[in-house]
Amino acid sequence: MTIFLQSLLSGVLIGGAYALIGVGLTIIFGVMRIINFAHGDLVMLGMYASYFLFTLGNVDPFVSIVFVFPLLFLFGAILQKTVINKVLNALPQNQILLTIGIGLILSNTMMLLFTSDYRIISTSYSSGSFRLGEISVSTPLLLSFVITAAVTAILYWFLLKTDTGQAIRATAQDRDAAQLMGVNVKRMSVLATGIGAGLAAVAGSLISPTYYIFPQVGQPFTLKAFVIVVLGGMGSVMGATVGGVLIGATESLAGAYISSGLKDLVVYVLFLLILLFKPAGLFGKSRV
Repeated sequence: MTIFLQSLLSGVLIGGAYALIGVGLTIIFGVMRIINFAHGDLVMLGMYASYFLFTLGNVDPFVSIVFVFPLLFLFGAILQKTVINKVLNALPQNQILLTIGIGLILSNTMMLLFTSDYRIISTSYSSGSFRLGEISVSTPLLLSFVITAAVTAILYWFLLKTDTGQAIRATAQDRDAAQLMGVNVKRMSVLATGIGAGLAAVAGSLISPTYYIFPQVGQPFTLKAFVIVVLGGMGSVMGATVGGVLIGATESLAGAYISSGLKDLVVYVLFLLILLFKPAGLFGKSRV
């Protein structure tokens, strides 16, 4: 039972960061209807930004989200205005190829600038933990989860209670109807892409104390983000949140009881089984 609870807790804690990555992707898809294959590379940029803020400015990686979010929000907004907006009405395969190309440019640019060497953020709490009965709780994972929960709560408040958030939701539900009701859908697209990029970068900052940082680190997160979004239901913020925690818990339990080398396989089997019985995902309505 101790192993089960230990694995479950660790999985839920890391699943919080997964959820934040998935929420960022689902907001972009919900508003723009574009599948962003560069999403994991935005996570990677967040990790590098936190690394350099820590090494050059001694800014704690959990504090660095205050700087990383607006920086990547601006980057995502510019990317949407200058590049992605050009293919909104193009064929889906052209949109996919564009975002794959953006991801390759980002990762290879970082490799050119900083080489492929692994980097790590070593803080006073990077390997810290405390006991909760017989269970060991990782300090960085717990802090990451608490901050993730706070960021997610702020996002829900923004989407549900503010005029801009409701305009984003309206654009996600029906772009043409929202435009007829006076919503500036082009502006909402820019905001959605910026928010999605910012959330991905925040997730990168939160996991940077526990992951190696290198230019290709974002690729696995792109795949995980798609599994989370499809599992939760395309366009559903709640679905992405639940899906992220579920994937994290499944990974951790599979690593403890089956094999750490097969944990990804178990995740994808679970993913296929859920879609087999609920093809629309856990929260099957395509809306933000």
